[in-house]
Amino acid sequence: MRRYELSDQEWALITPQIPPPALTGRPRRPPRQMWNAIFWLLRSGSPWRDLPERYGPWQTVYEHFNSWRREGVFDKVLEALQIRLDAEGHIDWDLFCVDGSNIRASRAAAGAGKKGGPKSPETTHWVARAADSGASSTWLLKVTEFPSPPTSRRARSTSRRSSKRSSTE
Repeated sequence: MRRYELSDQEWALITPQIPPPALTGRPRRPPRQMWNAIFWLLRSGSPWRDLPERYGPWQTVYEHFNSWRREGVFDKVLEALQIRLDAEGHIDWDLFCVDGSNIRASRAAAGAGKKGGPKSPETTHWVARAADSGASSTWLLKVTEFPSPPTSRRARSTSRRSSKRSSTE
């Protein structure tokens, strides 16, 4: 037995869960060889193309892996192993292991602009009303309402200069 390969005992546990080969078509490679190749990849962390030649072409192993994944073979094997370990009292169901890793997203992922780049315009009340969303308390602290542009003809034609003249007269 080579490094990263299944022992006879381990193989005996997995064998009943593997689907039988198809009766038609090209004969498949031995399933134990494919499982050993998959475990070699998982344990070594190597890319598919770096698979040693003793396991056959990497494409064949990849196709076996994908077909077994689609058929749920890995789930069946895991379930069978968990049932066996639970029957032997090796699984403590009160103990849970949760992966707490996280990845920090960039500012742009949340819609913010880049540092020093152009800022996005602030949302105004009329935009929120048009989107039919209510304003939150923190939203109200940042945003001020702007008056809507004048709609009458006279108000549009009036400029600052003309309004100053009329106020001094």
